[in-house]
Amino acid sequence: MSNEQIEVLVVGAGQAGVAMSEHLSDNGVPHLVLERDRIAERWRTMRWDSLVANGPAWHDRFPGLEFQDVDADAFATKDQVAAYFEAYAEKIAAPVRTGVEVTSVTRNEGRPGFRVETSEGVIDARFVVAATGPFQRPVYPPIVPDGAVTLQMHSSDYRNPDQLPEGNVLVVGAGSSGVQIADELQRSGRQVHLSVGPHDRPPRSYRGRDFCWWLGVLGLWDLETPAAGAEHVTIAVSGARGGHTIDFRALEASGIQLVGMTDTYDGGTLSFREDLAENIAQGDANYLALLDAADEYVTRNGIDLPEEPSARELGPAPSAATTPLRSVDMAEAGITTVIWATGFATDYGWLQVDALDENGRPAHRRGVSTEPGVYFVGLPWLSRRGSSFIWGVWHDAKHVAGHIATQRSYAAYDRQARA
Repeated sequence: MSNEQIEVLVVGAGQAGVAMSEHLSDNGVPHLVLERDRIAERWRTMRWDSLVANGPAWHDRFPGLEFQDVDADAFATKDQVAAYFEAYAEKIAAPVRTGVEVTSVTRNEGRPGFRVETSEGVIDARFVVAATGPFQRPVYPPIVPDGAVTLQMHSSDYRNPDQLPEGNVLVVGAGSSGVQIADELQRSGRQVHLSVGPHDRPPRSYRGRDFCWWLGVLGLWDLETPAAGAEHVTIAVSGARGGHTIDFRALEASGIQLVGMTDTYDGGTLSFREDLAENIAQGDANYLALLDAADEYVTRNGIDLPEEPSARELGPAPSAATTPLRSVDMAEAGITTVIWATGFATDYGWLQVDALDENGRPAHRRGVSTEPGVYFVGLPWLSRRGSSFIWGVWHDAKHVAGHIATQRSYAAYDRQARA
């Protein structure tokens, strides 16, 4: 029995896969999108119940469709985002096949293309696009031994406070996920310790404009590489409760115990680094730098936007930064749960071609990999700062689809020349 044949196989039907499908169709490229679960599955099952998008609906969308049930300046829920991508896939008639897992991709011998083994058979594909995104394998450091507390979990497994055992909580990580989860748990009546590492802390809005708008007009979404030393710095921003600026002073005032980065565990005692003051100060500097750039932009362009001097009134540093807590006896503090909001690693074990570096990470330039015919889309900093955001994925996919269309034209010429 012959294998199914397709020109382009896209692996993954999240925002990256749907965007790829649109641009491949626009270029007249036959393709198939395979998804092992459902369209936008990560939005459904790897997010907590109360999650909303971190950008407003006017910004966090594709150009071809607005959110129908969300105000432009509001923040879509995770279920609304999943429904949006389902609706978008239907709108563009994306050829998505769900419930099919890709288990291996290998290069064909003596002929173009790739052999793609799936849970439903073998497919021959001339091109392969890895659109599985950056959230593939939850990771956290093996600091706290198994059994030291009642429950350890990654933030991708957290759903709501009722899911956790009785007792207090340590949340490790001060990016958007860690901060929002810690705030929700504190509001539910838990006592929370929040371990704060290096972070960017933009204003949710300033002078009547959302920070997404400011990053756009200031050209910051288009930065091609992160600043030196900031490759792994997270962004602390929230659309929760209508959207607000993350303020560690306010989090401390709410009752959350701020601590530095989680360092070591010994006999029931967890130790933290003496870096909380530095991390808070650097986050404040990042915040104020954006306000400065915004003010300069307003003046330079003569835009009539209301001044907001109160935005610069930060107040004294959190008391936890001036008198840091260096360690905590977890039993004495009643901590029964540790939630690791410490990010993800990629997992391309199925991609058995020369498209990865020595550390198993994609080797590419703007999504065009070192393995001819293999592409990536949906990764952080694929081409710019905005690459892993919804609108950024759409633009990166357009570039990758154009590259595929160009390669097809060369192949077509070769066939015609030999005819």
